[in-house]
Amino acid sequence: MVVLAASIVSKTGKVLVSRQFVDMTRIRIEGLLAAFPKLVGSGKQHTYVETENVRYVYQPIEALYLLLVTNKQSNILEDLETLRLLSKLVPEYSYSLDEEGICKNAFELIFAFDEVISLGHKENVTVAQVKQYCEMESHEEKLHKLVMQSKINETKDRMKQKASEIDKSKIEKNRSDKGFMSLQSMGSGRIESGFSELSISSSGSGFGSGSNFGLSTETDSFSSKSKGRPPSSATAPPKGLGMQLGKSQKTNQFLESLKAEGEVIVEDVQPKLGSQSRAAAPPPTDPITLTVEEKLNVTLKRDGGVSNFDVQGTLSLQILNEEDGHIQVQVETERDPSTLFKTHPNINKELFSNENVLGLKDPNRPFPTGQAGDAAGVGLLKWRMQSADESMVPLTINCWPSVSGNETYVSIEYEASSMFDLRNVVISVPLPALREAPSVRQIDGEWRYDSRNSILEWSILLIDNSNRSGSMEFVVPPADSSAFFPISVRFTATETFSDVKVASVIPLKGGSAPKYAQRTQLITENYQVV
Repeated sequence: MVVLAASIVSKTGKVLVSRQFVDMTRIRIEGLLAAFPKLVGSGKQHTYVETENVRYVYQPIEALYLLLVTNKQSNILEDLETLRLLSKLVPEYSYSLDEEGICKNAFELIFAFDEVISLGHKENVTVAQVKQYCEMESHEEKLHKLVMQSKINETKDRMKQKASEIDKSKIEKNRSDKGFMSLQSMGSGRIESGFSELSISSSGSGFGSGSNFGLSTETDSFSSKSKGRPPSSATAPPKGLGMQLGKSQKTNQFLESLKAEGEVIVEDVQPKLGSQSRAAAPPPTDPITLTVEEKLNVTLKRDGGVSNFDVQGTLSLQILNEEDGHIQVQVETERDPSTLFKTHPNINKELFSNENVLGLKDPNRPFPTGQAGDAAGVGLLKWRMQSADESMVPLTINCWPSVSGNETYVSIEYEASSMFDLRNVVISVPLPALREAPSVRQIDGEWRYDSRNSILEWSILLIDNSNRSGSMEFVVPPADSSAFFPISVRFTATETFSDVKVASVIPLKGGSAPKYAQRTQLITENYQVV
């Protein structure tokens, strides 16, 4: 009762896959398989052929034969059962039952044959067990991957902190060295070189206007005497800028190596710090910056309805120069009962309640100043909004998986409300473990498959009145509908739910109203469909 070999051959006798389970020479197995097509007669109902030494048990599969070569003492009933099990496994590993499909998945078929037959005898297994054994899932491997991912995340966080410290130290060093650099250049006789560096560093870096004009008038007289000689350092870039660019490239080397390995890096902190450090020489034109930011936390049900809707907003203030700190901020708010406002403990609550003005309790005390690299600023006002109204949701997602044969068709549709224009929209759909990328049949936008995390990302650059709805359809192997949830969404917008705006900035020491910049943004913190 021994199975000598399990093979797949074409009806012309070409051997596509053959697995031997006993010691046999290549010449003998090739001879046995070459003789099989001559022994098979047309119009016969039976599925076995016997010779003097072996028995062929076979089953037609479209244009191919699935064949077992056994000895004549083998149990024919058990061989037929083995043949039926193998006939169920072949379509699982080769979706196209032709020569090209069999040859492409030859090794997977051989591994499956080995799980069914061991040393010529059938194992007591099912199709599901064979597939599970061939997948070779390992708990130790999963644990190792989790540990490695945690180390990578920890390294990235540490790298970002170190880069932030480097950029802050460069800003402080540039501020302290600018005065000494200009004075040293003037003392050594390089008047025009010192004047060029001073003009770059004094365009808003913190020198008083009087000192700027004084130095300019002195250097004008000297520069008029040396116009015939080109300045030695006029064609060279400022030293501070060159050092900053070199250091920023070094701090980004680890990020680039992670990108080369396929890791997705969200560079939201490092570029900002780098750009601010590069802009430290010509300081910002707006000494006062007010930022209105709302973070959106939404949990939607896959069958419709809102499980959680929470909006948390902040109004922060950033002042670069201390002389601009004696101010009050006039804001405009819609007094919605569902929106709860809360001011900073140092803010005059009565003034805000009566006049919508944000000012310190002590008018003689200025607002604290922040570094140019400190994008957060000082928080003045916070608010929170919660609702169960589905009409408040800016973007809804509908997912419709349906199984058809050996494939699962997944249709996903988004619908955006007319409240906001959404930017940089990314819809992340989890997928079951796949050997290849899913087949995307139709999409409004762009898509990317993250094979490491088995996630399909659907990207839309802008959602406005021209595309308030869109859809995507893709095909994957058979899977349960719960495998495509939870769906994560992230986007940004330049408008907010509370519609908090800065009306004006009021100086407390007289004079004209200071120049300020206002930034408004809505971002998603946790937006899911479960």
